[in-house]
Amino acid sequence: MTRRFGGAAALLLFATTAPTALQAQDVELPDTLAVTSYDVGAASYNQAVALGTALGNAYGTSLRVLPATSDVARLIPLQQGRVQFGVVGSESFNAVEGTEAFSAPEIGPQPLRMLVGSNSDNCFTLALRGDAGIETIDDVKGKRIAFVVGAPALQSNVAGFLSFGGLSWDDVEKVEVASFGASWEALINDQVDAITTLTTGGLAQQAAASPAGLKWLPLPASNEEGWKRLQAVKPQFSPRKATLGPNISKENPLECAGFPFPVLLTYPDQDPDLVYNLTKAVNEQFDNYVKIEAAMVGWSEDRQDFQWVVPYHEGAIRFWKEKGLWTDEAQAHNDALVKRQELLTQAWEKVADAPEGEKTERWLEERRTALKAADLPTYE
Repeated sequence: MTRRFGGAAALLLFATTAPTALQAQDVELPDTLAVTSYDVGAASYNQAVALGTALGNAYGTSLRVLPATSDVARLIPLQQGRVQFGVVGSESFNAVEGTEAFSAPEIGPQPLRMLVGSNSDNCFTLALRGDAGIETIDDVKGKRIAFVVGAPALQSNVAGFLSFGGLSWDDVEKVEVASFGASWEALINDQVDAITTLTTGGLAQQAAASPAGLKWLPLPASNEEGWKRLQAVKPQFSPRKATLGPNISKENPLECAGFPFPVLLTYPDQDPDLVYNLTKAVNEQFDNYVKIEAAMVGWSEDRQDFQWVVPYHEGAIRFWKEKGLWTDEAQAHNDALVKRQELLTQAWEKVADAPEGEKTERWLEERRTALKAADLPTYE
């Protein structure tokens, strides 16, 4: 597995100006930091690049961005200590739960911790070819949907959106593609009718400018039964009105699905002082990186969701307490999430000696049993 990730491409962003003395006193960062992200062109990659530019300009810190095409590939370098942080998406939920790709024998549940989450004016849904004849979820039946190989979090996004209309993968034509970027190529090249994505990013603009044009699948909040079905598959989603993205605006909003994306996270053993300083830097440089990447408006301090599905790191909590934003309710929620992680870790340890061919099945059963015994949702 190590060889598989060792050749991944990387981008090194260098500072363009020296930090001021005041900034150096306020924020202490190393000369170089490294993060993982989605592959080149994806929204999280673009946001990591914008963040790197802002950190370089303000503090002289170079941010190395390591793109990867699969959920596991984005976390393995972080797990191995090759990078300090991840700028990732919904796989963070699957990782802490030990589900989907993270139910594999060599992975298991990951005790991740957040620093910042982006709750932007964009959202998740299905991007549609403009000529696909899709207006509502009912029209998706029988259409060609991209299935990103090695990205079960994206696959489950699609499953969630399909479930909104009482559909499943069996009701559509599954078209395998190699990566998230390749799914956009397939959409533009008329190989698929729909893909799962965020409404922002360069590839969305490219699709909107193509001859077929670009539409978005609406997920109306008024469809309560649809949302119950969707959240049974993807509990991290909630209704959102998006105003950011091609063919979307404040005058023409889109009802769709939102959750913090991307999230900046790490492992609990990461240096609390480094986490504190990076969280502070992200907060202080908001005005600078949002000028580069408008979708990063969701990184603002007033948009943080401190009661999401992944707990916060102690270093980040220290900063958010200083800002007066961390509440007793947030702490109680965080403590509950940490206890859930501890329970899952203990359940994983119980199947440590299981044969590799049986470990995933035994783990998922042990996970289900442990959560039910603790009267906690299993999210299955």
